[in-house]
Amino acid sequence: MAKYLVIVESPTKVKTIKKFLGPNYTVMASNGHVRDLPKSQLGFDPEHDYEPKYITIRGKGEILASLRKEVRKADKIYLATDPDREGEAISWHLAQALKLEPAKMSRITFNEITKSAVKEALKHPRAIDMDMVDAQQTRRMVDRMVGYRISPLLWAKIKRGLSAGRVQSVALRIIGDREQEINDFIPEEYWTLEASFDVEGEKKPLTARFYGKEKKIDISSREQLDKILAKLKDASWRVSEVKKGERTRKAPLPFTTSTLQQDASRLLNFSTQKTMRIAQQLYEGIDIKGSGTVGLITYLRTDSTRISEEADQAARQFIGERYGSEYAAAGTRNAVNKSDKKIQDAHEAIRPSDIMRTPEVVKEALTRDQYRLYQLIWKRFTASRMKPAVYDTTSVKIRGGEYTFTVSASKLRFDGFLSVYSDGEEEEKKGNTISGSLDEQSVLSLREFVPEQHFTQPPAHYTEATLVRTLEELGIGRPSTYAPTITTLLARRYVLKEKKNLHLTELGEAVNDMMKKAFPTIVDVSFTANMESLLDSVGEGTINWKTVVENFYPDLDQAVKQAEASLEKVTIADEVTDVICEQCGRNMVVKYGPHGKFLACPGFPECRNTKPYLEKAGVACPVCGQEVVIRRTKTGRRYFGCENPECDFMSWQKPSATRCPRCGGYMVEKGTKLVCADKNCGYNSNK
Repeated sequence: MAKYLVIVESPTKVKTIKKFLGPNYTVMASNGHVRDLPKSQLGFDPEHDYEPKYITIRGKGEILASLRKEVRKADKIYLATDPDREGEAISWHLAQALKLEPAKMSRITFNEITKSAVKEALKHPRAIDMDMVDAQQTRRMVDRMVGYRISPLLWAKIKRGLSAGRVQSVALRIIGDREQEINDFIPEEYWTLEASFDVEGEKKPLTARFYGKEKKIDISSREQLDKILAKLKDASWRVSEVKKGERTRKAPLPFTTSTLQQDASRLLNFSTQKTMRIAQQLYEGIDIKGSGTVGLITYLRTDSTRISEEADQAARQFIGERYGSEYAAAGTRNAVNKSDKKIQDAHEAIRPSDIMRTPEVVKEALTRDQYRLYQLIWKRFTASRMKPAVYDTTSVKIRGGEYTFTVSASKLRFDGFLSVYSDGEEEEKKGNTISGSLDEQSVLSLREFVPEQHFTQPPAHYTEATLVRTLEELGIGRPSTYAPTITTLLARRYVLKEKKNLHLTELGEAVNDMMKKAFPTIVDVSFTANMESLLDSVGEGTINWKTVVENFYPDLDQAVKQAEASLEKVTIADEVTDVICEQCGRNMVVKYGPHGKFLACPGFPECRNTKPYLEKAGVACPVCGQEVVIRRTKTGRRYFGCENPECDFMSWQKPSATRCPRCGGYMVEKGTKLVCADKNCGYNSNK
């Protein structure tokens, strides 16, 4: 009997796949990559055609020895690593490290770890796709170039232990640009005006909102509002139009890596890293009572929304039986990506491997977090195969003099996919209900006007979810890079997370400023997105990988050399202060840590005394008159407070010595403007 060896990446997969195959199959794991570029050097020689140099990863010698032993026994070897570029590259490295004969070796892929998928993959073996391998190799080399050439520069100019990265540095810039937008934002005043009406024959009043005339009018000041109210003082009121219709809300598409990370963050409060870790567990296999180890979801790194015909039909049949035939959508729904960029459509969207395994069926076998994520994936996929929700809508226009007020309401007629899945983004608005008897003959009498002052809000800080969405929309990175990128930014203390929001630290500002100054191309969004497109072209076989590398490295090399010569060192440590160390009497110095500046005794390690560093802002406290200092929250976010511990003054923006001429309150600096800190005032002027 012939002997077969199947090599996968993860030991967990070994356990799951073994039970699908007969006794003549041996399943072993490589534990990820077995070869890589050497850590101690660039790993390729620009002077000799950029040929990469690969070495065995430390600690993988025993694994390779075990694999070689089984290779000698096997008549056929199947390389069954993940179905993407990374997996293709791991298979190629395994073939090289194990010196596999092409005649004895085949590549197989499966999108889900189920018996049928694995058996089907074995029926369709193929050769290793060298275009995909070249694309991964190019990405690895370009990332290595950026990291290994720029990181030492950051060490020399700022502090040791810093790093730069092709995607990481762009993500940092995106966060930094948003922070600058928020700091420079000037609120603008606007007003809303509501009118409450008694309707003849109805108990509840009807509330409508000011619209304008033929076109919408925005109310930007109290003076404008007063003029409108003056014209409406003696107006007669009538219903000028009642329009009834229907609105449909389409079912969501099944999850991609990006949308799963976004919804898991928003609905489950999971970090991107946690989402991917738990999804990996669900994909590789969970021990289900009565079924053994089963892969519960399909491959988790994908930007495709495609669903296989078999899974689509199984879902519609399940929906018809569980919810009724009127709930199952007709025809397949595989959407085209929003942008024109090429999607990696080698596999499907993320879905349950078997829709019959409902969250309730497998709940006992899962941890709480595994259950919550699986339930989210199962519900989203099931909903994607269902009919839209249908609402009955009513919109009413009310005329008063020359102005129009409007009110609208909707009522759910058919819940469709909402019977399974609601993402919480479109909750039914409570409040207005419009009587079915309301028509153009209805008699209205004004009860009251309710004007309300508002101020425009700055753009929101990025969260992990919104940053992932932005990176995807801009074409930066790929599904596998989002979580590691954010994790690195947090680990390096370039960014901190406070109530889900991502904030730039002082260290992050220093790195971002240097990258923008010395390497504008590297942190340019368009350039980075274009690099992703080039990598796709390498994967498709339309561009040679060395062409990409040859065009990229010389410019980077020149920029690094220029930066080494021209950039000044950022001095953020060892500034001597007049604060005396109470333990040894030395003048304390400014040091730089992961949370920013702090005071330390220069006698370290004999004296280990440290204190918070209170940098003076150069302005008097608007509450008590003492010095304003720059403080930091526990998570490292900067704010302005009073040096007097008894004073409770606090501001996210730097206060100004100039008082507001309108209300007398203190003003704060925002970009080139001075803005009154009292939101109800809204006064602003140039500095």
